[in-house]
Amino acid sequence: MNTLFLANAGAAGGSNMMMIILFIVLIGFTYFGMIRPQKKQQQQRLQMMDKLKKGDGVVLVDGLHAKVDKINSDKTIVVDADGIYLTFERMAVRRVIPAVAPVEENDATAADKTEDTASKEDTSATDTKTTDASDETKEDK
Repeated sequence: MNTLFLANAGAAGGSNMMMIILFIVLIGFTYFGMIRPQKKQQQQRLQMMDKLKKGDGVVLVDGLHAKVDKINSDKTIVVDADGIYLTFERMAVRRVIPAVAPVEENDATAADKTEDTASKEDTSATDTKTTDASDETKEDK
């Protein structure tokens, strides 16, 4: 019985080296496939928390949409959810929706003029098609 184990031990010398290489590859895959991306994601989330400011819209982990009213020094924030003020940990924020900058009146007026011109062109094209169709029916009679 003892000779059986000794015979396997001598033949398995190359197999041990292959097992060690496979183990190292497995550790490398675990690090580059799982641990490193999680660290990057956590770092991005911490940067997002640092950039958080009053007036930003946020979505909390439970799905609540609110607006940041106050940021406390003890890592908590006070959010305004339609007049109801709630206090949460900063880590309860899943996503930050930055406050929208007000649109200048000149830009809004230019956009309205473009829309008006486009709608006038659409109505004139529709009128032309209607006139053509009525002319065809008159010719058939």
